[in-house]
Amino acid sequence: MSRLERGTATIEFIWLTILLLVPLVYVLVAVFDTQRAAYGVSTASRAAARAFLQSSDPATGEQRARAAARVALNDQGLDGATIRVSCLPSPGACLEPGSSVRVIVRATQPLPLTPDVLGPRLAGVTVDSTHTEPYGSFRGRR
Repeated sequence: MSRLERGTATIEFIWLTILLLVPLVYVLVAVFDTQRAAYGVSTASRAAARAFLQSSDPATGEQRARAAARVALNDQGLDGATIRVSCLPSPGACLEPGSSVRVIVRATQPLPLTPDVLGPRLAGVTVDSTHTEPYGSFRGRR
């Protein structure tokens, strides 16, 4: 081993470690952000459906559902999610025995460290959740 090669193994090891660890950490952060978004939309859809069924009429139910979903989404730091509330089997059959409410929440989680100069939603992962909650066959009509 010549004197010129001394210490190069350490430098090569450091560069190799940096080249492998930086992408791995980036992928882990992206996966964790996506998981947080998935948990947020799942919790939001469940909370919105339950809030809708606790209301006295469909108009109030829609307001409560959206408010409950926004609280759950804000807990996870998600902005710009879309919330759709619908009654099944038909829109006129809300809060009747045998009916149910379906809530769909969709959000796009941007990838970490993407520049805002190229657009707010340049690269991201779209997550959504659908929750259907039955009103109940033996409950009274509201």
